[in-house]
Amino acid sequence: MKDMKAYYHLPGLFEFYELYMVFLPLFRSHREYFYDWCEIGSIYGAPADCLWGGGRVGFGEAPPAAVAEMVRQYGVSARLTLSNSLLREEHLTDKRCNSLCALFEKCNSVQNGVILTSDLLLHYLQAQYPGFYFVSSTTKVLTEFSQFEAELNRSEFRYVVPDFRLNRAFSELNTLTDRQKQKVEFLCNECCWFACPDRKACYENVSLKNLGEDCSDHVCVSPEAGKGYRFSDAMENPGFIGIEAIQRTYLPDGFSHFKIEGRSLGSAIILEFLLYYMTKPEYHLKVREAIYLDSNLDLF
Repeated sequence: MKDMKAYYHLPGLFEFYELYMVFLPLFRSHREYFYDWCEIGSIYGAPADCLWGGGRVGFGEAPPAAVAEMVRQYGVSARLTLSNSLLREEHLTDKRCNSLCALFEKCNSVQNGVILTSDLLLHYLQAQYPGFYFVSSTTKVLTEFSQFEAELNRSEFRYVVPDFRLNRAFSELNTLTDRQKQKVEFLCNECCWFACPDRKACYENVSLKNLGEDCSDHVCVSPEAGKGYRFSDAMENPGFIGIEAIQRTYLPDGFSHFKIEGRSLGSAIILEFLLYYMTKPEYHLKVREAIYLDSNLDLF
């Protein structure tokens, strides 16, 4: 397994379009700045006010046609985050979401995908847009290993993202077959309270908001709820997966797919993720300078 690569699935396809328009050419033209054991597996996200969206309330303002051209130009798989868990039959006719799928199903030289939670949407997309591959979302909150393994055995999904609390269930993870392991996509940098009892309710609240339903905000019961996301705190989370663990444990054990969260954060913190997970330390400054000095990019 020593020659295996880590494939990172990066946040903010629509949300951080301007950042990736600077980062992707840098990644291609200065590959020596970045670890040779990692690649970009995909970039995921959803445009603002996306009815089928979930996980986070979307704020991606980049035009879909421009985003489609970016991933085509750099040969990166785009993943539409359509993980609303509360969709009903009448929502499937939404023109904007269907237009988005029609655009991304065939715009790329590599296959694009969809991250989803709803089986109703899965069956609809399989029939209407068969050019996509499908990813089972972490918003399903599969915390029991038996649930997670059952999801891995579903042929509809190319990848399955377990709840981050299964990230270190090594005694069970290592019982998986090689084929199952290659479908596992770990969420690396979650900052959510490890003991949170309301994670599914939190995601359902986001789904309601994306549907335009009149609902109150979900009240987070985490002791650290008032702090917001901090990468330094995420690194202390029991479910955190850092680069040393990826190299020394996960890759040798046969796991190669890793999801970086952050669609609701700012582009400055996304840059820190790109530096930490992908960039050799001696080139951090060069990458920072290339990003910060781009006159078209506002990181703050």
